[in-house]
Amino acid sequence: MSKPTIVLVHGAWADASSWNAVAAALQSQGFTVLAPTNLLRGPATDAAYLSSFLAQRTTGPVVLAGHSYGGFVITNAALGGGDVRALVYVDAFIPDEGETTFGILDGSGSALAVPDPTTVLDLAGYPGAPEGDVEAFLKPDAVHSAFAQDLPSDERWLIAAGQRPITLSANTTPSVVAAWKTLPSWAVVGLEDRVIPPRTQRSMAERAGAKITDVSASHVSMVSQPQAAIDALLAAAAHVGG
Repeated sequence: MSKPTIVLVHGAWADASSWNAVAAALQSQGFTVLAPTNLLRGPATDAAYLSSFLAQRTTGPVVLAGHSYGGFVITNAALGGGDVRALVYVDAFIPDEGETTFGILDGSGSALAVPDPTTVLDLAGYPGAPEGDVEAFLKPDAVHSAFAQDLPSDERWLIAAGQRPITLSANTTPSVVAAWKTLPSWAVVGLEDRVIPPRTQRSMAERAGAKITDVSASHVSMVSQPQAAIDALLAAAAHVGG
């Protein structure tokens, strides 16, 4: 039986290169791996784009993975295009219908759940924005202390320099579809995650019935300790292939 295609979706303040270590390992084992751009404009737009990508760029079974806000997107896109058979969440949101990222983080202890978001985010307008919407960039201090604290300093500075911003409205727009209700899922929980605290990750993963793996890593465990994500993806691929 042929191997499923593995599609890796990045989250906010990142790009597809955040999956490089995972993608390279999977490619070396003969998997077709795709890592599309996540537009980071909002669940409706981002999920529609991903569904279209899946429909046009994949053939046969797909294992769909998301990191951080990418989990929000795959949850809403998985049933909209392509033959998605399994979901893998890495330090990710696993929302139910009606939930938002900010709502999930409220009261969680997340470094982002602060009264004044400008203490951790730099906000900037963007062309064509709906009235009142802005892009949010992580302040370098937040990258170093909460987002990627287990990476070497030079790598943290590169993340701060190359981050792709997410709109504030993306974090306040509710999820519409919960694909994990009909698809099997796996979750990697970063025990040192300060963006989506491990207790919050675990609660969402347990609700989804996901097979859970813990890793002693920050919010970017697929960069600092990629083997956990690789193993979860291989397990999902074996399930699909079996």
